[in-house]
Amino acid sequence: MFRRSLTAALGAALLTATLLTSPSAGADVDVQPAGTAEIPEGPAPAWIVADMDTGQILAGRDEYARHAPASTIKTLLALVVLDELPLDATVVADEADATTECNCAGVKAGRTYTTTELLDGLLLVSGNDAANTLAHMLGGRDAAVAKMNAKAASLGANDTQAGSPSGLNGPGIDGYTTAHDLTDIFREALANPVFAGITSSPSAPFPGDAGPEMLLNQDEMLGRYPGMLGGKTGFTDVARKTFVGAAQRDGRRLLVAMMYGLVTEGGPTYWDQAASLLDWGFAQDRSVSIGSL
Repeated sequence: MFRRSLTAALGAALLTATLLTSPSAGADVDVQPAGTAEIPEGPAPAWIVADMDTGQILAGRDEYARHAPASTIKTLLALVVLDELPLDATVVADEADATTECNCAGVKAGRTYTTTELLDGLLLVSGNDAANTLAHMLGGRDAAVAKMNAKAASLGANDTQAGSPSGLNGPGIDGYTTAHDLTDIFREALANPVFAGITSSPSAPFPGDAGPEMLLNQDEMLGRYPGMLGGKTGFTDVARKTFVGAAQRDGRRLLVAMMYGLVTEGGPTYWDQAASLLDWGFAQDRSVSIGSL
């Protein structure tokens, strides 16, 4: 009985590992052009640095390894919303919209919201309540997830599967993406001026009980890194820390994505790693490349 249970457990673990790892993924392998400076270590084992305008990949590590995306998948939801909903469209939130883990935007049942307000809540403070309400506007959770996956496929992000509008994990929710796909998705999102404007904003007003309340952007890189164009953070126990963002220096724009990062005590922080990857990228000659998005 014990042996049979152990075999079943090992089989389940193998199935999970197969789901979350792309066949093309290496194991803890840095890929960077020969002769370039060593890239500093950090808490995220999977990452990529790419040129936003040319699509050149400067360097990467396990960039094709599948991991749970956490709230970085909200970038994909935002793309669908921007494709399908007028910015001034309105919805009256219901109890299901407002009741969720991390009611971070402050959505309340019975209150009316615009698409723009919900995008602010989605992208600045990663509100799962805002994600639920936007999914409501798109026809419901299942319809929204289907549209997100169709959008990913249209972008060639074939190692991406949204499991929920918000990026939350749960029974039967098997969402995943890769650092490579996440970069592709964020690159597409930044090409939309509405998305670019929101992700670069330090704050935005959101309807509250006594009038507008200010939502503060959770992307600490905006204040830490000169030239930051914006980004999207994420964290769940399954995904650990995730991040995707972009910065500009001397007329060049670089993207960085990091996945499955540890929350560390001492040593480089997640933000330190993002800054180090961008610094390394900006120091490279524009001809440096190991591939393209």
